[in-house]
Amino acid sequence: MYWNDKHGPHFHAIYAEYRALISLVDGSILRGGLPTRATRRTRQWSGLHHAELLENWDRARLGQKLKQIEGLK
Repeated sequence: MYWNDKHGPHFHAIYAEYRALISLVDGSILRGGLPTRATRRTRQWSGLHHAELLENWDRARLGQKLKQIEGLK
């Protein structure tokens, strides 16, 4: 997470050579892109971990260490 980006609360998703910025507000892709399957799984993951992602966003803004978030199984 790069909290001082101009895009508001978001996270960066990387899949092979694809990169995207995903909004924490509504799950939309703010920049870049991912294949359809990767987009679907990324949105599934972010939905499951929305509260943790927002907590990490706040931690990043405060200069605190981010907490590890479990991936999809």
